[in-house]
Amino acid sequence: MSVALRRPIAWRDQLARSLRVAGSLPEPPVEGQLARMIGLTLEALGCQAAVGDRCEVMAADGASVEAEVVGFAGDRLYLMPTGDVHGVKPGARVIPRPGADYVRVGPEMLGRVVDGGGEPLDGRGPLYVEDRARLSGVPMNPLLRAPISRTLDVGVRAINSLLTVGRGQRIGLFAGSGVGKSVLLGMMARYTEADVIVVGLIGERGREVKEFIERILGEEGRGRSVVVAAPADSTPLMRLHGAWRATAIAEYFRDQGQNVLLIMDSLTRFAQAQREIGLAIGEAPATKGYPPSVFARLPQLVERAGNAGEGSGSITAFYTVLTEGDDQQDPIADSARAILDGHIVLSRRIAEAGHYPAIDVEASISRVMHDIVPQAQMQQARRVKQLLSLYEQNRDLIAIGAYQHGSDPRIDAAIAAQGGIREFLRQDLHERVAIADSIAQLAALAGDNA
Repeated sequence: MSVALRRPIAWRDQLARSLRVAGSLPEPPVEGQLARMIGLTLEALGCQAAVGDRCEVMAADGASVEAEVVGFAGDRLYLMPTGDVHGVKPGARVIPRPGADYVRVGPEMLGRVVDGGGEPLDGRGPLYVEDRARLSGVPMNPLLRAPISRTLDVGVRAINSLLTVGRGQRIGLFAGSGVGKSVLLGMMARYTEADVIVVGLIGERGREVKEFIERILGEEGRGRSVVVAAPADSTPLMRLHGAWRATAIAEYFRDQGQNVLLIMDSLTRFAQAQREIGLAIGEAPATKGYPPSVFARLPQLVERAGNAGEGSGSITAFYTVLTEGDDQQDPIADSARAILDGHIVLSRRIAEAGHYPAIDVEASISRVMHDIVPQAQMQQARRVKQLLSLYEQNRDLIAIGAYQHGSDPRIDAAIAAQGGIREFLRQDLHERVAIADSIAQLAALAGDNA
């Protein structure tokens, strides 16, 4: 009886082996065991998995902890958990789960809020979607990208007129803490002409996530939005996944022919998460404690945004960059400035004067503006910037009364224009200014001061 039972089993095993040799069936995953844990890094022995694969680490209470392979050395795999590692002990089973580099995407995600792992956070029940996209994206041939040729109305007068954004452009929003970047992002989320809005809240305070969704984004913006939230108390890997997931969702809608607005707050927290992972697995720190992998990850993320091929959709992206201590030469800020298509700087001095949005027009630039706006608008914008710059250069002399009216006609014109320019740059949170109105008001302002 026992022999009769063994024959089918042996026959099935032999058939399975032959099919694997032929490539019809994958090899079963080779399990390992947990050797040690240092900080948030797990080391597994005897486990066969590739970088980027997921593994399950079995905790003492029978629960499993998901982790991702982030590196290896010899026969050791370095794993980074995606959640709480409570209950994990030495010698725990490590079970590889290959093929986890895909995320669920679909139109059903509109109006929903998910975490870095794709699980719903909004209490609206499970999320059923059928399509899948690669988490890390697929590099696009740069010669196949459509050029940026159309303006994008973001509803903010200063940006529409002086820093015009093109559809498919990638812009950095450089700001310190407490200067109104979230409010400005909310204005653009509500007023921008886009079919779909994807918001990635990466490494922000948990309180700010709810405030952004309810108060800043509002019901009007939320209905056409997908929000991916990986707050500050998430693991470094989940913060990375949050940024990748938001970008993958934006790519999905772009490939469906939609014009997508991608808002990521913030690119700095993404870089800091990669720094934590890099240092944890032994990577040597380079510039101000950031290992080289950080500066490799930034362009890999940013380059996924932009236009697709001719006649296809687009991703216009706004990435916030936190300038610690308002230092514009911070290594992340400096690197981001080099790989983005322009930057908008928010000034603490302007914000402290009660001027919102606190955009420093002199320090900001849109690198594609000269290709997508008429020459007349470029001249008008240049005229207004020159008047602003001339006034700032002589601000101290004017403030203490050392400048005498009539000494320089250019300075006289700059002083006379300041009231109109400041009023032009100021905009209320609930006020939307279309791009046509912005350009008309710019023409009137430049004409009055010509």
